[in-house]
Amino acid sequence: MRLGGPVFAAWNTPDEWATAVRAAGYRAAYCPLEPNADDDTVRAFAAAAQAHDVVIAEVGAWSNPISPDSLTRLAAIEHCQQHLLLADRLGARCCVNIAGSRHAAQWDGAHPDNLSDDTFALIVETLRRIIDAVKPTRTFYTVEASPFLQPDSAEAFEKLLAAVKRDRLAVHFDPVDLINSPKRYYGSTRIIKDFVAAMGPRIKSCHARDVILRPAPLVHLDQVPPGQGGLDYTTYLKSIKRIGADVPILLEHLPDAADYQQAGEYLRGVAGKAQISFD
Repeated sequence: MRLGGPVFAAWNTPDEWATAVRAAGYRAAYCPLEPNADDDTVRAFAAAAQAHDVVIAEVGAWSNPISPDSLTRLAAIEHCQQHLLLADRLGARCCVNIAGSRHAAQWDGAHPDNLSDDTFALIVETLRRIIDAVKPTRTFYTVEASPFLQPDSAEAFEKLLAAVKRDRLAVHFDPVDLINSPKRYYGSTRIIKDFVAAMGPRIKSCHARDVILRPAPLVHLDQVPPGQGGLDYTTYLKSIKRIGADVPILLEHLPDAADYQQAGEYLRGVAGKAQISFD
C-alpha cells in the first residue's frame, strides 16, 4: 500500500517532481500532466516516477458525462476519453471519474433522476463509449461512488461492472462516498470490509478523507480530515493492504500543505498501530 497526495513544492522537471513527491513522504502521486503533453514529456515523467519508486495513481477526469445538456455531455465524454488516453500513455493505475449526474447545473449534484433505471442504462452506454474509444491496455477507467449518484454500494458496483462488460472498467474506492445515512455512518467497519471483499483487486486506487455526523435536527454529514470523523481507518487500511502492495491511498480535499502533512501523520500513526507500512 502506498500513501500519496498533492505536491506543494515547486518543480520544473520530471526528476524534480518525483523528488518532491518523495520529499513529501509519498510513494504515490496524482498525475502531474494534462492530456496535451507530448510523448517525450509523458515518457520522461513515467521514467522519473519509476526511478524514484513513485506510482502515478490516477488521472482525474472530473466531469459530467451524463449531463442532460447535450453539449456538456459530449464535451465531458471527450474529456474522459482524453484523460483515459493520458493514463494509458503514462501507465497510471487508473483514470477516475464519477458516473455523472442528471443535474443540469451541478456536475455531481443530487437529482431525482440519478437513481432511475434509465440513468443506469445511460451510465452503461456512456462508460462503454469512453472505454471503447480509447481501448486502454495499460490502465483502467474507474468509477468513484457518490452519495447522490449511482453506484452507491458494493452491490451497485457489481451490477454496473456486469452490465458494462468491459475488462478495463474498474473501481475507485473512497468509503466516505458510501456513508450517506446514520446507519452507514455507524456501520463503516462492515461497509469497508464488505466492499473490499466484493471488489478486491478491481479497486485500483483509493482516497483518504473522513466524515462526521453532526448533532442537528436532520441528518447532516460533513467531510472532515482523516481522524476527525467516524470512519474506521484501522479497518480501511488493513482491508486495502490485503488487495496488494502497490494500491495507492491518496489524501485529498485539504486546504494546504500543513493540513496534508497532519493527515499523513495520522494515517501513518494508524498504520503503525496496525503493523502496516506505507514504505
